[in-house]
Amino acid sequence: MPVPFKKDPEEYNGRKLLAENVFDLIPEDDDCFIYEDIFSQIDTSDLEKKYSMAGQHAYHPRLITSILIYAYSQGIYSSRKIEARCKKDLSFMYISHLNCPNFRVLSDFRKNNWQFFKSCFVQSVAIAKSLGMISLGHVSLDGSKFYANTSKYKAASYKRLNENYKKLEHEIEDLIKKADYTDSTEDKIYHNGTGYSIPDDIKIKKDRLAKIKSVKRALEEREKAKDKKDIKDCSQISYADTQAKLMKTRGSFEYCYNGQISVDEKDQIIVSEHLSVNENDKNELKPALCQIRDNTDSIPSVMTLDKGYATPDNINTLDSAGIDGYFATGKGEKEKTADGSSKILSCFFPYDKSKDIFICPAGHVLEFKSKNKKRIYKSKGNVCAGCIHLKCIARKKRAATMYLDDKAIVLHAMAAKMKSDSSKRIYAKRKIIVEPVFGQIKTAGFRRFSLRGHEKAGGEFSLVCAVSNFKKIVKKLKNSKIPSLNEEIASAMA
Repeated sequence: MPVPFKKDPEEYNGRKLLAENVFDLIPEDDDCFIYEDIFSQIDTSDLEKKYSMAGQHAYHPRLITSILIYAYSQGIYSSRKIEARCKKDLSFMYISHLNCPNFRVLSDFRKNNWQFFKSCFVQSVAIAKSLGMISLGHVSLDGSKFYANTSKYKAASYKRLNENYKKLEHEIEDLIKKADYTDSTEDKIYHNGTGYSIPDDIKIKKDRLAKIKSVKRALEEREKAKDKKDIKDCSQISYADTQAKLMKTRGSFEYCYNGQISVDEKDQIIVSEHLSVNENDKNELKPALCQIRDNTDSIPSVMTLDKGYATPDNINTLDSAGIDGYFATGKGEKEKTADGSSKILSCFFPYDKSKDIFICPAGHVLEFKSKNKKRIYKSKGNVCAGCIHLKCIARKKRAATMYLDDKAIVLHAMAAKMKSDSSKRIYAKRKIIVEPVFGQIKTAGFRRFSLRGHEKAGGEFSLVCAVSNFKKIVKKLKNSKIPSLNEEIASAMA
C-alpha cells in the first residue's frame, strides 16, 4: 500500500546541485527587507572613527546596530539569544548578511556605544518626520517605570555598609598579623616559607572592602546631592547598580528608572525620550520640551499631561512657550475634620481667570482684595451667614476669605480650564496617544534593562524608543506600496 504522505521536493534532495539563493525562501512581503533598506541609510560615521586599521578587521558598526535594532523589534534582548537567531533564523541571517557575531561582541557593542543609540533615535524621528508621520498638532508626555538590572535583595542600608566596612577592616588587620607570624615561623623551619593561602584570603577581603567603600561613597554623594547633611541609617543603595532608585511599582518597591516619552498624535511616533532617576514626574517636562525642539525644529501646538506633571512651574513653562497645555488636576477630594465631617476645600471654588474671581459652592463671588505675601479673596458683606456649607474652608466669620499664593492661582486656573467639555475631549485623546506606546514596548517584552548605570541604561532606553519608531515606519512603508523604498528612505534621511 502506498504511503499517504507528501514526498520531499526534488529541490531539497538536489539542493547541492542548484544555485539557489537561500533568501528566496523568505516571503516577499517580510518586514526584514524594509528594515534592511532603512538600516542601509543609518549614519554610523561617528562610530567608524573609533576603529583602527591595525589588528583584525571588526564587524561594521552599522551591521551590529542593524542586528540589535532588528532583534529588539522582534522582542529579543539577550545577546546570547540574538547570536542563536543569527545562526538559524533566515530573517536574522539576511539582516546580518550571513555574519554571526559572538554574543560578547553584541553585548560589548551595546554597552560601550550607548551614546550612539541616542543618535539612532534622533535619526528615527528624522525619517518619520520626512515621511509625514509627525504633525506636532497634539503631543502627550508620560512616564513609566522600568526595572533596573539589579534587585532589592542586592542592596544594603547605610548602617549595614558602615558595620561591614569596620568589620572587614578588623578582619584584614587580623589576617595580615597572622600572615606575618606564619611567614616568620615557616622561614625559621623551612627557610622558604610562602604563606600563600592566607594572603589569598586577604586579597578577597580587600576586594570586598573596596566594593563596599565605592558603594558607600555613591550613597553619600547621592544624599549630598539632596542637600542632606545627616544620612539616615535606613537609606539604601544597590550594590549592582548604585544609580538606580527604589520606586513604587505594581504595589511594591523595586529598583527602577523612570522612562519618559513624548508621543505625537498622528502615528504614535516618539518625538522625545529620556531616562530619569526621579520617582515622580514634576521635573521632566522641561527636558522633554527641549528635546522636542532639538529633534523636530518645532514645538507642539497642544500638549496633554497627567496629574504628576501638574505643577505651577510646568503650567507656566507651556504658557510661556505658546503651547496649549492640558493637565489633569485631580478630583478635589474633600478633607475630613476632627469630628469626621468634610471640609470644602478651595479646589471646589471655580476660578474665573478673566475676572480674577472665585465662586463658592453656594454661588457667592469672592473678589480679589489685596496682596501682601499672599493674594486675598473675600466675599461681600455677610453673605456667608446662614450658609448650608458649615464646614467651608474659606469661611471666616460672616465672609468667606481665601489666602492664596501665585502658584495656587495657576493651579486653580488650570482646574477651571479642565472642567470645560472641550478640554475634557482633548485630554481624553491622551489615553490613545502615549499610553498605548508604553503598552506596546512592555508587551514586546522590554521591562528590565540589560545595562547598568543611569547613562548606559539611558542609551538602551533610546534604542528601545528608536525601535518603537522604526516599527511604525516599517508599517507605514509596507502599507504605502512605494515602488522604491531605498529612494524614499534616502530622501527622508537627506
